[in-house]
Amino acid sequence: MQFERLNAPHIRSTSSVPRIMLQVLLALVPAAIAHVWFFGPGFLFNLIIATGFCVASEAAMMVARGRPPEDALSDYSAVVTAALIAFALPSLTPWWVTAIASTFGIVVAKHLYGGIGFNVFNPAMAGYVVVLVAFPADMNLWVAPRMGDTDYTMLSLVETLTFTLTGWLPEALTYDAVSRATPLDLMKSGLNQMQTVEEIRALPVMGDFGGRGWEWIGNFLALGGIWLMIKRVIRWQIPLGVLAGVLTPATIAFLIEPGSNPGPGYHLFSGATILCAFFVATDPVSAATSTRGRIVYGVGIGFLIYAIRKWGAYADGAAFGVLLMNMAVPAIDAITRPRIVGHGGISRE
Repeated sequence: MQFERLNAPHIRSTSSVPRIMLQVLLALVPAAIAHVWFFGPGFLFNLIIATGFCVASEAAMMVARGRPPEDALSDYSAVVTAALIAFALPSLTPWWVTAIASTFGIVVAKHLYGGIGFNVFNPAMAGYVVVLVAFPADMNLWVAPRMGDTDYTMLSLVETLTFTLTGWLPEALTYDAVSRATPLDLMKSGLNQMQTVEEIRALPVMGDFGGRGWEWIGNFLALGGIWLMIKRVIRWQIPLGVLAGVLTPATIAFLIEPGSNPGPGYHLFSGATILCAFFVATDPVSAATSTRGRIVYGVGIGFLIYAIRKWGAYADGAAFGVLLMNMAVPAIDAITRPRIVGHGGISRE
């Protein structure tokens, strides 16, 4: 009797890197639409520019390394990096700032470490932090949300594109007329000026819990993240850890002194908390890998986000929290790795 023999692996996974990346991009679509609605078309221009430079940088680095560029471009990881950078940048961002963030993220944070699967740091957050430090004035050009400010006029599509390409506003407008401080900036500066949380929350850019407009974007990001968990693209430990790391100290501080500490809803629906929990911290390459390690990793990021918002110089700490915990991943994995089957000792799982 003749038996057919097949090479291992005999059970093949139906998942693949391109499929996973496309699912992540699909999960981001509702939040992207909400972003454009509340903050104007600048997000689309940022996305187009970031995608162009991320893809071009990916192709150039593959050629420089003597490898076929289509091998990297076909997995769509560069496009995911571009999308996360677009979400992180203000709606009014000059093209060269977006280009620098995208190029640094792909060239330095990704390919200089060996490419996908070898990068230590999250490429999108590395690129974002570089421009945050190098171009602080450009990184403050957040526009007010639609319906959030009665004396605010949103730039048209052509005016937004002109600013993106040239960095110049129409002659009749100034930066103060088109940009506003974010809810996180307003809260930090207001508390430093001895205002109470309730006084700050009375400002027109504040919503029911966090920032107006940001609440809807956060809701759509959460729905996309839950869908990714249902599809088993991401696991629950990191999102839960990030949210617990932010909300636990925020709740304790709010219960102790509500006049000077915004509630947990504010921290959840302002800034990049939800984006970080479901789409940034869950990067499978730069995140912890063991079950307990993912929880420790997520909690660490969440606590750093809260600590930087509370005591740091920056209004939001999501990017810094991710990068700092990226450096701690080898130690986290070493401490929390499970016992190898067949070896003696006590299981750490």
